[in-house]
Amino acid sequence: MAPRSGKDLAKIAKELKAMDDKAVLKGFRKELRKAAAPLVPAVRASIRAIPSSRPYSPNGLRGQMSRATTLQAKTTGKQASVVIRVDGRKMAAGAKAVQAYMEGIKKPWRHPVYGNTEAWVTQQPHPYFYKVVRTVGPRARLAVARVMDDITKKIT
Repeated sequence: MAPRSGKDLAKIAKELKAMDDKAVLKGFRKELRKAAAPLVPAVRASIRAIPSSRPYSPNGLRGQMSRATTLQAKTTGKQASVVIRVDGRKMAAGAKAVQAYMEGIKKPWRHPVYGNTEAWVTQQPHPYFYKVVRTVGPRARLAVARVMDDITKKIT
């Protein structure tokens, strides 16, 4: 199996679209999602394992981040891709960028302790995303490459 890139994925998607066989394209997207699906529960578990002084709650920050974790397979547009992300648009209004702070992409943020504006704390990052994707990612990447090889054989 030859190494595959995003350009290969885009080329295959373009050829499938040119074939105008919606069932094959739909099946391709479904197989891509299935190949990358193991990453989503792994990222969600990592989010739930972020240390906190309170137990995990589905209504808390970690619960929101876990629910906002999504998988998307794109086969249209300029760049075909399989994307796993914690979608800030699915977070509460005041927490749309918190996943970047928690990962450590943005510098640590400060907030009042339980709304007490006299006492502030600096929230330290707790990386949860890339460490999981680095360990589980290679298997998912191989599965996606396998799906791409299978569909290439079908259409040629």
